[in-house]
Amino acid sequence: MYDLAEKALNAATKYGATEAEVYIMESQKTSVSIQKDVIEGAKENITTGIGIRAVVNGAIGFASTNIMSHVDEAAKNAVASAKIQDSDPDWKSLPSNQKYPQVSGIMDPAIKNMELDDCIGHTMEMMEGAKTIPGIIVTSGSFSRSHGKRLILNTNGIEISEEGTGVSGFVDVITSSTEASTAYDFAISRSNDIDFACIGKNASILAKRSQNAVAIESHRTEVILHPFAFSDLIENTLIPSIDADNVQKGRSSLIGKRGEIIANNDLSIYDDGLLEGGIETGVADDEGVASQKTTLIQKGEFMSYLYDTYTAGKDNVESTGNASRNSYLSTPSVGTRNLIIDFPRCDVVADTDRGVYVNTVIGAHTANAISGDFSVEARNAFTIKDGQLDKPIKSLMISGNIFDMLKNINGAGTDVRKVGGTITPSIRVSDISVVG
Repeated sequence: MYDLAEKALNAATKYGATEAEVYIMESQKTSVSIQKDVIEGAKENITTGIGIRAVVNGAIGFASTNIMSHVDEAAKNAVASAKIQDSDPDWKSLPSNQKYPQVSGIMDPAIKNMELDDCIGHTMEMMEGAKTIPGIIVTSGSFSRSHGKRLILNTNGIEISEEGTGVSGFVDVITSSTEASTAYDFAISRSNDIDFACIGKNASILAKRSQNAVAIESHRTEVILHPFAFSDLIENTLIPSIDADNVQKGRSSLIGKRGEIIANNDLSIYDDGLLEGGIETGVADDEGVASQKTTLIQKGEFMSYLYDTYTAGKDNVESTGNASRNSYLSTPSVGTRNLIIDFPRCDVVADTDRGVYVNTVIGAHTANAISGDFSVEARNAFTIKDGQLDKPIKSLMISGNIFDMLKNINGAGTDVRKVGGTITPSIRVSDISVVG
């Protein structure tokens, strides 16, 4: 990989780049799918690709290829693309070489070396776990294991090489009785430490418990959001508002709010690229800036936006190490690393006299990312009575505003989950509108 990256970098400078960056990704992924109680198929994807960013007098060009013999041509195209662009007055430079931290828990040889039979075996464990509860059909599901490497090289001395692993499982089930109810569960990890049977069993228990649902009247009440539900809302409302690119373009409710109290005084939120075993953990972000822990909200006070090198240059601040790429096919943009929700924890259901518990929501992607307003359908919701989950709720909408919610958080559970790159417990919020 290194020789290839160096070749691409030299080619870009040969064709006239004043700065250049090479991003190479190699990945191997095995996936197994479930449909209607049977394993539908398994496949393995092996991907290698290179993305080249070229800068010519402040103008940026990009090209990519997955044919390694075409690296010289890709470098030439990246430079040619830059030469026909207008110079960007906000461009400062690519990041420079720096001191990098050590991270742990992102590479597990057991996942790297996992055979197809093991992948199918873990998939069967999820199905068998679901079937420990009578009257359940597994409608769909999937298992995935991956091993990948990335290399980042640029003309300013950045040289990052890193590999990591990941594994995940997902199961969606339905009850086979006349009044069908559905539920799902999933888990993700960088290590081979997931109890796959438990994923299936949890989904089935929730589907069974959601039967014989009742209607409720519309009212305002305390709502406890399971980590799945809370992370979905946060991802589509708060995260866009702390993205420096959105702030600079006037698309955020948090413009000029640094230093202001925007949440409950007990709430802190961190973005941590160094978290042990974090899904988004690495020694550097996706353009080679050293990873760090950034405090976004501290005891209710808004502290920082998230920056990549470009947006940081526009504000004359340091990058927070939040450049992110979906693949070698794209240039970096601002993205979260591991978003950690921190609030004093308790048995939050037992601590609630009356309210509603929501496991998942549908429609969070329709939230207004600027204002933070949302209206979503709640799934697998239950009434809470005297500190216990009581009756399943037939149909429920919840609506509100994420910034009001942050101020009205008054409890958190002990059930911390990794939901992708978000690490959160269940969160209790007062005075939420629920529409039956």
